[in-house]
Amino acid sequence: MKKFAVVLAGCGVFDGAEIHEATLTMLAIMKHGGTYEVFAPDIDQYHVINHLTGKEMDEKRNVLVESARIARGKIRDLTEFQASGFDALIFPGGFGAAKNLSTIAFDGPDASVNPEVERAVKDMLKAQKPIGALCIAPAIIAKIIGDVVVTIGTDKGTIQVIEKMGATHEETGHGEVVIDEEHKVFTTPCYMLDANILQIAEGADNVVKEMMEAM
Repeated sequence: MKKFAVVLAGCGVFDGAEIHEATLTMLAIMKHGGTYEVFAPDIDQYHVINHLTGKEMDEKRNVLVESARIARGKIRDLTEFQASGFDALIFPGGFGAAKNLSTIAFDGPDASVNPEVERAVKDMLKAQKPIGALCIAPAIIAKIIGDVVVTIGTDKGTIQVIEKMGATHEETGHGEVVIDEEHKVFTTPCYMLDANILQIAEGADNVVKEMMEAM
């Protein structure tokens, strides 16, 4: 039974992990006969957004603690991740990927990536194990690897950022998966497109299926 490590960036599209993408990724893993374990870095969120009003709130929240909401409490600090214990690594999207796991939302191509996120990706690359990323998360992979083929859909601004990082971008529609065979990187656009939950389910399902076939 193949085991995925799912890395979350908090809880909520505007300041953390996108909940639909995270949940449907976990569902897809089990649907295709795999298992998963959930990880997140033990760091403060960049900020907290009121998801009803869209406005910033004057409070602090922790990425690991907030991610535990989605994981139903069963989650580990990303420092504990070991590539040897997993067959694949996958990152759901949400702005937390660009605000908490990296600084892409603020620094574009000059962004930095959380050291533990970078370590996890590089360790899986070294082990030649599949890495998946949904929505905005492929930008993190582009920043870490550089010369890699990914997709975030059709958003021109984000595509420019990714290409300035040295990556190649392929435009895609709902449910489509771009595969970089050399690096075993699998990406799909999800909510980077104007999507509904059925289309998110399709994207998550397709990317997980492709990753499973590459193991």
